Amino acid sequence: MLLSRQEMTFDFQGAKLDPTKDRELLEWIVNQFLYGEMTGIQIGHWLYDAPDYEAAKFLARQALEEMQHVENFLRILSMLGCQPKPAHPAVRFLATGMMGGSWAEHVALEMAQGEGFVLLAFYAVIDTLDHKPSIDILRRAVKQEERHVEFGEVQTKKAISGRAWLRRRLLGLSLVSLWGVRRVADFMHKRLPADHPVLRHLPAFLAFANQCAELRLRRIGVLDRPLAELGGLRRAALVIEAYAGKALGGLAHLLTTPLRLLPFWPKRKRLTDSYLRDPHVVGYELGSAGGTPTEDAVA
Repeated sequence: MLLSRQEMTFDFQGAKLDPTKDRELLEWIVNQFLYGEMTGIQIGHWLYDAPDYEAAKFLARQALEEMQHVENFLRILSMLGCQPKPAHPAVRFLATGMMGGSWAEHVALEMAQGEGFVLLAFYAVIDTLDHKPSIDILRRAVKQEERHVEFGEVQTKKAISGRAWLRRRLLGLSLVSLWGVRRVADFMHKRLPADHPVLRHLPAFLAFANQCAELRLRRIGVLDRPLAELGGLRRAALVIEAYAGKALGGLAHLLTTPLRLLPFWPKRKRLTDSYLRDPHVVGYELGSAGGTPTEDAVA
């Protein structure tokens, strides 16, 4: 990943969450994770837009991992004596409302940024929850989340290479996701007890999460300067440009629907069109990485 575990670690000053005293809070936290993993299962939708075989294989594996995470969070809820409940509206917005409309938006907003926020939250719970069985489950899940974030970072870099307009669009949409995290911070600041040893750090933690997201955007290349150097008008212009571009793209897609039925109209390239030029297929050698069913089964 472009950010290390150390860079993504917030100092809670030794504060801990008690699985008994903090059951209600933990129920709320785990249910946010559960909702996020449920949306993650829908990663399979993007198999149709995967740019190459390796990306498609990664997505197929990720869909299974997200299902494993759902089972794991149900297990954690059960161990803590908690029940599945609805997620907070701001979390639903970040997980579902920010779903990408293109491959580039998906890998940037959902994988690099979205799963980056989730990973920060995983680290925070691992560092504060005083419940070893739950921590052991989360430590295993973290390894998979790190791979998901790294994939999003790499694919976003590829997508924006030589496409300044796309970089601006992704930046505008990313600004909205940062706003969503601030809304979660506002909710926690107003509704949750400020004298709790862990909760009193949450406003600072969520500000830290946005700082990490900004750093990730800069290292990917979506952001070319500190956000503090972007004035309010410039930020608003980026958001408006991003959503106007999406709206125009949607309108163009609608208007050209009849034309796309014509045999001579250019079609979107799928894996079935490009697989014979795919590096993995062309360069396949027995015993190469990912080249045997046994290796995939073990992985």
